[in-house]
Amino acid sequence: MGSTLVTNPADGGLTEDELIFAQLAPDQPTAPCEIVEALHRIKLLENLTADELLWLAQHGTERKAHEGTLVFHGGAPVHHMTILLRGEVHVRRSGGPVYFFIGRSGQVTGKLPFSRMKSFGGDGYAVGDLWTLDFEESIFPEMLAAVPSLTQIVVSTLLDRTREVTRMEQQAEKLNALGKLAANLSHELNNPASAARSAANNLWTELRHYGDQKFKLGSLCFTPEVKQAYSAWTETVRHLMQPDGRPHRADAMNVAEREDQLTRWLEQHNVEEAWRIAPVLAETRVETKDLDSLANVLQGEALAVSLGSFASAMQAEHMTDAIIDSTRRIFDLISAIKDYSYMDQTPIQDVNVSQQLDNTLAMLGSRLGTVDVVREYGDDVPHISAYGGELNQVWTALVENALDAMALCDHGSVLTLRTSISGQLVLVEVCDNGPGIDPAIRSRIFEPFFTTKPVGQALGLGLDTATRLVSKHKGQLSVESSHPGMTCIQVRLPIEQAGAY
Repeated sequence: MGSTLVTNPADGGLTEDELIFAQLAPDQPTAPCEIVEALHRIKLLENLTADELLWLAQHGTERKAHEGTLVFHGGAPVHHMTILLRGEVHVRRSGGPVYFFIGRSGQVTGKLPFSRMKSFGGDGYAVGDLWTLDFEESIFPEMLAAVPSLTQIVVSTLLDRTREVTRMEQQAEKLNALGKLAANLSHELNNPASAARSAANNLWTELRHYGDQKFKLGSLCFTPEVKQAYSAWTETVRHLMQPDGRPHRADAMNVAEREDQLTRWLEQHNVEEAWRIAPVLAETRVETKDLDSLANVLQGEALAVSLGSFASAMQAEHMTDAIIDSTRRIFDLISAIKDYSYMDQTPIQDVNVSQQLDNTLAMLGSRLGTVDVVREYGDDVPHISAYGGELNQVWTALVENALDAMALCDHGSVLTLRTSISGQLVLVEVCDNGPGIDPAIRSRIFEPFFTTKPVGQALGLGLDTATRLVSKHKGQLSVESSHPGMTCIQVRLPIEQAGAY
């Protein structure tokens, strides 16, 4: 690519972009007849008369640039309609590697009459030898009067542009949402998968150690009375566990203190591998007095082997519990994914909106962090007939919007989800305790491409998409934000959808 034009904004009081345009003027102007010939080859202008083409050639401003030249900056004001006579202009977001718009030879682009375009959407670079004809917006009325057929061309071009830009932005929004979803799922699946893998790896080693300990225990040839006493002791210790079979988990400081106490007891009783046994017992509710009761029955090698066997069995059970718990979490998450995406199901479903909200939270789990989630689901809220996958897009957009808002605050974040019946409607509320919505922009938040986030961080289509999908379900979307710390976006969906689709 060629180099960017170097300009000095102080020259002649012009801005940098005005200087770029000035420097693109050719050293030798092209004869009007040659410009007319180039215009005549443009399909959009094929129905213009020779006089109309001549008017355009005489009143337009030529611009020429070589391959790779920067022809405008993203965000710079745009004041020209441009007819591309030769070459292309590729536009990309500032700092982005992907071109999101390509202006090709024969197109009419830039700021068109009747357009509300105010600035360039990205940096534009010349591809090939670029030759354009620009028309300052101040002569638009004169141009439309001199070339009346341009009105229809401009309106048609605006409609095509709107459809194309909307399609591209919506596609980008979908890809952005898919990327977020993939990142969230990767994070959510990684934790239980890593825990299960670690537990499975350690379990193999622990089972071998447990087998060795059981062999040693069997070789001691206990009398029936000692066997019965040891069995009774193990049952007593097991009763110190929680009802679900897993040990009581105390705080880290308490566990460390208990581990020190148990280690000292084991060393005093000459129990080998105290470093292996003490951490396992520390996570149970076993006390030194419980070990004293075993020491009254077994002494010496018998005490050491029996405690080692018991601790190894407990450790194996803990690892098995970890595997079961991790795989259950993975299964629950996969189930939530299937419910969220409505995989292998028909488009229209009987939807439980409360369950949908929970599935959405599962998808966004990695973003919740320290956010306190309050669920206030009405027990009497019925299922509704809806496009389940599309409603999930709505909940995702609203929850993400709330999380983004609360990220701006330095106090504790609280996300509240409510479902209830409001007349013949199901009311869903997504509320946050963020900074609220400025009354000056409250009426605009549902507009397409409107966003308060910095350039490049959002496309401004989340709430617009939610609005369209709610409208598709014959519902309504509104917002309440009377003061900072209380913002609720409300979705109302009809319970009876007969004829809605």
